[in-house]
Amino acid sequence: MVDVPNGRPVPDTTPVSDTTPVLRHRTVHGYRRAYRMAGTGPALVLIHGIGDSSATWADLIPRLARTHTVIAPDLLGHGASDKPRADYSVAAYANGVRDLLTALGIESATLVGHSLGGGVAMQFAYQFPERTERLILVSAGGVGREVTPVLRLVSLPGAPLMLSALRVPGMRLHVGLAVRLMRLLDTDLGQDATELLTLVDALPDETSRNAFVRTLRAVVDWRGQVVTMLDRCYLTQGMPTLLVWGERDSVVPVRHAHRAHEAMPGSRLEIFEGAGHFPFHADPDRFVSLVEEFTAVTPTADWSREHWRELLRAGRPDADAHDTVGERELRRAGERSAT
Repeated sequence: MVDVPNGRPVPDTTPVSDTTPVLRHRTVHGYRRAYRMAGTGPALVLIHGIGDSSATWADLIPRLARTHTVIAPDLLGHGASDKPRADYSVAAYANGVRDLLTALGIESATLVGHSLGGGVAMQFAYQFPERTERLILVSAGGVGREVTPVLRLVSLPGAPLMLSALRVPGMRLHVGLAVRLMRLLDTDLGQDATELLTLVDALPDETSRNAFVRTLRAVVDWRGQVVTMLDRCYLTQGMPTLLVWGERDSVVPVRHAHRAHEAMPGSRLEIFEGAGHFPFHADPDRFVSLVEEFTAVTPTADWSREHWRELLRAGRPDADAHDTVGERELRRAGERSAT
């Protein structure tokens, strides 16, 4: 069933074979959740980052829908989905994705997650490995503590007021000038500043800003990221995993890509030279080709209860004799959430 403007549900009979993404709504647990859906074939779920929405994938969906059934949700608190006072943790988002896919009749899928969405995709694979066919992680959060100081600042008290002030015309003019200067100086933050400001534009009211801040504080504080996936990366053994990162990512530094690659057995790493935090915007042709090629040549995850049990019982492999960056980061992560 889907929601219509008058609030009366009607059967969802719109065909999805068309590659044009259609924005739909479905009520799950009493909340309206927006999602874009198009195409036919194996399921491909696109999960956006914090403050963003499924619109970030809009130009890519028609191309990916040539070979896949593409589902791109607006996470709760984002885009056209409801924005209640709710649990905006990574684990809750993974549950929400599962429930939406279940309501749509999709049992398993390849998950593509960007930034926060990458953390959600990894959490989904951890909670529901039997429903995860592959992982494609794009500039994903949850690898190391480091994150742009901008997000650390927004996690502090008074953040909603600060976000509101950024929309004031005079303030926006000054910020725009600063962004142009950073781009002229060819800084890494200058690569991403325009995209980050677009996220501010997507927070038009207090409800949206409050949902954004609640989501951010679930994963970031003044010291950096507060969740980690390094302690469970060994469980991705047998899970086809593609890591995609921008060489000049100012939000989640590219060294996190190398740490994740080191920690995830059999993973593949692709770096987009000169790109920032949104490599799929910087070079959409290469990104689409990578996704199509990766899903075509890799088999779905080799998962069974017995295999999962063996991995858990064996635990994380012992560290090598040398002290790797990943091992040091894992020890520092001990005080962070391992949800």
